[in-house]
Amino acid sequence: MRLQFPKRKSNSTSRARPAAPMSVPSMAGAELAAVYHGERIGGDFYDFLRVSPNRVLFGLLDVAGRHDENIGIVSAAQGKFRELGPALFANEDLNESEAMIELSLQLNRIILEASGGVRSCPAFISCYNEGLGTVTFSNAGHTPALLRDPGGVVRLPATGLPFGLFSHVTHDASTVALSNGAALLLVSRGVTEGKCKGEEFGLERVEAALQQAILDGAEQICTHVLDAVEEFTRVPPTDNDVTALALIRHARSQAATTTK
Repeated sequence: MRLQFPKRKSNSTSRARPAAPMSVPSMAGAELAAVYHGERIGGDFYDFLRVSPNRVLFGLLDVAGRHDENIGIVSAAQGKFRELGPALFANEDLNESEAMIELSLQLNRIILEASGGVRSCPAFISCYNEGLGTVTFSNAGHTPALLRDPGGVVRLPATGLPFGLFSHVTHDASTVALSNGAALLLVSRGVTEGKCKGEEFGLERVEAALQQAILDGAEQICTHVLDAVEEFTRVPPTDNDVTALALIRHARSQAATTTK
């Protein structure tokens, strides 16, 4: 008998929680979505934002502490993300890595300011360039993102420390190219730390689930990964948020069909 888990909520077209309402931008030849379990417990927060005709910002943050303790921090971080995103990434000729580093620095400062002290916030923030099919990202101590393409699955590791720890910390940014049909997956710690009899689900099992997923759409990828976590843990999450976010660059034939 299948266990009854909290109802999942997706963000392919609806709202983000716990922050302000927003819609996922439609993109030429690509798709973004996020899926999470039930009501928020911890500090997972994600957002999507079109910042130019060819660029979409997206990110997943995990503010330490319970939801009711960090909602003000999350709100401040989202406000800064949405204020600076268009200002930093609107220029067609900008250096995306430099803009991502500046956005990281400013998010770190606002999290320190809003928390009134130290509050660890692992984060993965990125910019998808529709024209080039590239993702420029800053991984601030977050669980590595996973990129699946015809060559297999590779990890995109940390490029700096989590936000909210040090006021003068430096961050770096990297860029990866998504081939046609490739998918990028982000998961929160609640996914990798889901346990069964003391054993964690782990990033290796996330990789296996991504490798086995049918790349029909971003929401389907997220759902497939959360299905795998459910089958492993056999109990609903109680200690941490469980969130998956995916970006898929459609194969040319599918992209042509969806843009007609």
